[in-house]
Amino acid sequence: MPEFPEEEDRLPPGQYIPRGRPVIHYGRVPTFRPQTWRFQVFGATAGGETYMYTWEEFSALPRTSVVADFHCVTKFSIMGNEWGGIPARALLEAAPPADNVRHVMIWAEYGFSANLRMSDFDRDTTLFATELDDKPLSPERGFPVRVVVPHLYAWKSVKWVRGIEYLTEDRRGFWEERGYHNIADPWREQRYSYQEEPGEGPP
Repeated sequence: MPEFPEEEDRLPPGQYIPRGRPVIHYGRVPTFRPQTWRFQVFGATAGGETYMYTWEEFSALPRTSVVADFHCVTKFSIMGNEWGGIPARALLEAAPPADNVRHVMIWAEYGFSANLRMSDFDRDTTLFATELDDKPLSPERGFPVRVVVPHLYAWKSVKWVRGIEYLTEDRRGFWEERGYHNIADPWREQRYSYQEEPGEGPP
């Protein structure tokens, strides 16, 4: 287990550590049907094709674990979570993007989405989590798969993920279209779109 600084030193401005592990989500929890579940990688792929994975194929991709804190925009932080799953880089290798891709859109059940800069997506700590603390994710936490981008506010860590779209130009996702910050760095308290500096959002 890697050594971490004290929790208080890892807490971004405006955040607090709650009791327990709060769960927040919008809408109902989807039903997982492994026989029909599919994960797609599409958009500006290197060869122009769409990649499709069954649950069995997706589960067979290389796996890793990441220990990281989790910062919700509603101001609570859950510290020291151990996530297990498929690293983003494994998908970038299996389904490579075109050279001019600079952003990705993460797509989930019910049309939910979040956009990420490729520099945020292509990190050692970004992964498609299927486990939390050595146990399968619970349905309300995103089972069977959620993306985890621990260095950004948690709405970028989309639950119930079903695909990645490679983008050559940035586009806002579900919450970004509804007033949340395009980048979402908790250390800069990038909570809302009105805080965006020039160049931090799509034209």
